[in-house]
Amino acid sequence: MQERLTLNQKEQKRLMVLNQIESKSLSIEKGAALLNLSQRQVWRILAGYRREGAEALAHGNRGRQPINAVEESIRLKVIDLSQAVYAGFNHQHLTEKLNEKEGIKLCRSTVRSILLEAGIRSPRKRRAPRHRSRRERYPQEGMLLQTDGSPHDWLEGRGPRLCLIGAIDDATGSVPYAIFQEQETTEGYMRMLKEIVLTYGIPGALYHDRHGIFEVPPDKEPTLEEQLKGKDPITRMGRLLNELGITSISANSPQAKGRVERLWGTFQDRLVSELRLAGASTREEANRVLAWFLPDHNRRFAIAARDPGSAYRQLEEDFKPEEYFCFKYPRTVGNDNVVRFEEVRLQVLPTKDRLSYARCKVEVQQRLDGSLAVYYQGQALPTELAPLEPAVLRKIRLKEGAAAPSLSARRHTRPAPDHPWRGIYRKQLQKAEI
Repeated sequence: MQERLTLNQKEQKRLMVLNQIESKSLSIEKGAALLNLSQRQVWRILAGYRREGAEALAHGNRGRQPINAVEESIRLKVIDLSQAVYAGFNHQHLTEKLNEKEGIKLCRSTVRSILLEAGIRSPRKRRAPRHRSRRERYPQEGMLLQTDGSPHDWLEGRGPRLCLIGAIDDATGSVPYAIFQEQETTEGYMRMLKEIVLTYGIPGALYHDRHGIFEVPPDKEPTLEEQLKGKDPITRMGRLLNELGITSISANSPQAKGRVERLWGTFQDRLVSELRLAGASTREEANRVLAWFLPDHNRRFAIAARDPGSAYRQLEEDFKPEEYFCFKYPRTVGNDNVVRFEEVRLQVLPTKDRLSYARCKVEVQQRLDGSLAVYYQGQALPTELAPLEPAVLRKIRLKEGAAAPSLSARRHTRPAPDHPWRGIYRKQLQKAEI
């Protein structure tokens, strides 16, 4: 049985031109122009055609396995790993893990082709692009940080639902710090910004959304003290940014802070896979994975800023981070020099400047570690714990589970027949009968 030969369009065109040259209806010069080849190349192809026929026009490697083809055992191993150990990894992430962990050095396009031939598509779904204007990056590192929180099922049901709070540098795309918290709170943003300030310095501006953590709701009325001072209401995070000299910029839409939004898309793909691979099931374990994930992420995705150097402002020698990254509450010292804060009582001790601070306006600072400090006109006052009032002690006792004395638990006894109360009661009945 004669083997059937199939020519592609390019080879069919060559066959048609060569037949015209053979029939003397077309010259070698014009044939070379039609095929976009040199006359010498046309003579070579024509010689092979005269010797072997149309088979000479087919490529010599047709039907042969390429010398650089991936071995079948490696293909099967890639497919097995993508469905078992690295299930849920996108194609690029899987390629990196195969190279680092399994010693399989393949390019992303090869891994993608192997998986697509096996009917395995990338788990990451991309939305159709929209036309938007691209904003120029800030020229220097530290000039602008975009920050946001991402509530997500990071542990995929193995543990509690967490919120990842982090920031991305606008100039380089690097992530200076991020932290897992139970919820998106002011405390979480303070912890994140504190690590950035202590590690790199104070950034120039912070770009954020219009969350209540950063902006006061427009319908909130200022307090009487704010009205007397002529100040607008401000959030605790806004107070911190003002004290550090960081410009606060609010985004008008999620697309305006697209850099950090795209970062969450990458993290919800790559970081979730890394957490699954590490078997993390608690917030502490997730933060440990995040600690080594961020440097690797920055190494892969960060770019060089347009201008060299850093725009982070270096801290002064007497900078005390605990006095900035805390919650501040105004209080008035009692006549007994005791400051009340929730269920804690702080006894203000005398100093060389004053023996008594009774009725003074002070500031109670609640640190991120839970400790308390009292400040008067910017100076820390020596304090010690003071005894609690009976009402507060009863309240704490009830919180700890101690039952309150019940009236129904009291023992009721009848008065004796000769009890004076019975005599009075009988006299009242006799008067009523008369």
